[in-house]
Amino acid sequence: MDKIVIVGAGVAGVNAATKLVDNGYSGDKITIVDMGKSPYERKPEEVMTGFLGAGGWSDGKLTYHTSIGGHLSKYCGEDKAMELFDQVITNFKRFHPKPEEVQCSDPQSEPDFIKPYFGLRLFPVWHVGTDYLHEIGKNWYDYLVSKGVNFIWETKVTRIDFNTQEIFTDERPYGDFDNKYDKLIFGVGKSGIDFGKHLAEQYSLATEPKPVQIGVRFEAPQKHFQKLIDISYDFKLYKKFEDKGVSLRSFCTNNNAAYVAAEHTYGDVSYNGHAKKDEAYRNDMTNFGILMEIQGIDKPFDWAREAVKKLQIDGVGTYYSPSNRTPSKTSEGDSVKCVKVDSMEPLFDALGENAQYIEDFITEMGIVFPTLGDDWGIYMPEVKYLSPEPLVDYSNLSLNDYPNVHFVGDALSARGITVSGAQGTYVAESILK
Repeated sequence: MDKIVIVGAGVAGVNAATKLVDNGYSGDKITIVDMGKSPYERKPEEVMTGFLGAGGWSDGKLTYHTSIGGHLSKYCGEDKAMELFDQVITNFKRFHPKPEEVQCSDPQSEPDFIKPYFGLRLFPVWHVGTDYLHEIGKNWYDYLVSKGVNFIWETKVTRIDFNTQEIFTDERPYGDFDNKYDKLIFGVGKSGIDFGKHLAEQYSLATEPKPVQIGVRFEAPQKHFQKLIDISYDFKLYKKFEDKGVSLRSFCTNNNAAYVAAEHTYGDVSYNGHAKKDEAYRNDMTNFGILMEIQGIDKPFDWAREAVKKLQIDGVGTYYSPSNRTPSKTSEGDSVKCVKVDSMEPLFDALGENAQYIEDFITEMGIVFPTLGDDWGIYMPEVKYLSPEPLVDYSNLSLNDYPNVHFVGDALSARGITVSGAQGTYVAESILK
């Protein structure tokens, strides 16, 4: 059997390893290296690294449609993509302490009160439950360890030599290990996109540029959105301005016990959200991202990095509320890390005239949801860094010039738990063949 090294213990890498050992691949031939910690040591605030990655520390919702989170079907076709989704969802149920509580919502029709101002994307979503993600992680990790999979924690991969088939790391607190591989699965997640970009440049990989995706995390009392939540719990509003190369969408909606979380990427703070199911955490708040996709920007990755830096004050992001709401508490009881500002001017400074689209999006929500008024706040920024996507062999997601190196997850522009896991599973199936 080939020796397999997986860089990143996120959803993509973990699903790949699971598919392999489930089908008789020897676990002692699989090594997973990650900057973070096992699910037993990983802390709530460590949202970017560790077992199951950012996806495994999120809101516990698995989208179930191929048009969301990256275009998996372009690699393998619609039917195969849905089959891969099913395998990922089955794994989350399999390691869930209460699998009977995993439910699928499938709203069918767009309400008339939305139509004049927004489109509403309706698609099935599996609800795993934020409160169960830690336990799922522990159960899943224990299974892979029992199969002999070798995990190297708190170790950052700093260099990969595709020619000699070696990985190089910083200090190895978990001990030394053989750094040679026969096959490499590169699934670094959001925190390693910069590394993926570096590899693309170092090896002159053919890539496809991706647009800027940046915006804010919006927060308001849930009561203002209840009319829509009753129809679509995980609603996604969107607007398109095709002549301007701009589109906006709400995403990752959290309700009832909804909390904003600060993320640290490349030394800068951005914001995301999650939700708890336990009534003890209920705060009757809703939060969701308002993410803007901008086409046609030269060097979009670098542009987004610079915009994020402009929204940092004293080492954290910013918060604005027209009604002078105060930033919320996290689910751990601490204040969300941010600096309060008195206008949206920092957003315009960072995004230029593009910030007007976000302001208009919020204004029109006030029309559709008339009780909203000024009873809201925004955390700036929320960002999805999309480095140029390397061109890969559609049959196994391997690099064209290095067929034993497979890119998966955020490194291949996946934007979600289900798509990332499906990509990892797809690569594992190709190895098993």
